Amino acid sequence: MKRHKQAKNGVRFHLQTYGYRIMKGFCPLASGSKGNCIYLGTGNTKILIDAGISRRAIQRKLGEIDVDLEDIDAVLVTHEHGDHIQGLKLLAYKMGIPVLANAETAKGIVNCFHDCPKFKIFSTGETFEFGDLEIHPFSIQHDTLDPVAFTIRTGGLKMGFCADLGFATTLVSRQLQNCDYLYLEANHDPQMVQACPRPMMYKQRVLGRCGHLSNDACAALLQQVYHPGLKHVHLAHLSGECNTPELALQVTRQALHELGATTEVNVAPQECIANAIAF
Repeated sequence: MKRHKQAKNGVRFHLQTYGYRIMKGFCPLASGSKGNCIYLGTGNTKILIDAGISRRAIQRKLGEIDVDLEDIDAVLVTHEHGDHIQGLKLLAYKMGIPVLANAETAKGIVNCFHDCPKFKIFSTGETFEFGDLEIHPFSIQHDTLDPVAFTIRTGGLKMGFCADLGFATTLVSRQLQNCDYLYLEANHDPQMVQACPRPMMYKQRVLGRCGHLSNDACAALLQQVYHPGLKHVHLAHLSGECNTPELALQVTRQALHELGATTEVNVAPQECIANAIAF
């Protein structure tokens, strides 16, 4: 059964970004512990990076940027935690959208749903092509089977999507060099984590090397990978109780200011779509 619609000539996104209409680009649809999902589209290829919110929410949010869910070519998965895959049950099993994942993450998805979607398996550390996207998955430190972040190249641009990691290794810093756009975790303020009423096990996980990146760690990583061609940074996966958008922005913008950078920084929110980026 053919799932995909024929491409419509002359379709334009209605969302205004930097004063002109989006023809292709990317847009974080949801970011945080309640679910994560990013749209990325070119003239030929449309994918989601993770599908951690419901199909209905994905469809509604895609509609805000005039993208049809049935035109999505694949879902690229970072790891098998529920806030990254809960929407796959309908997207992959009911709609037949292919899932791009490494072998260990694929096993985790099958164990979670007790069924096997249409996988396209990649190897961590090896670049592969999907449509007109050149995708490089690289290892990050998180408490899952084989978690990855991605750099994606298309049309001469390089984008880095890196969240859900407790520690930014030398590999992470090296892979995120020379990106035009970054989607980077700024999850928490450590003092707010220590002061929150959550159990000690939660605090140890979040603050550990396989947990989540703090505002300060995000800022330090930004200083390592900054270059004059860095156009925009989305701060991702902010904690709802151990961080605030204002604090995350203050810390990261100050780090960039120290370098004399004027790169725009925004927060990718949980409930609504973030600033869309046009290519």
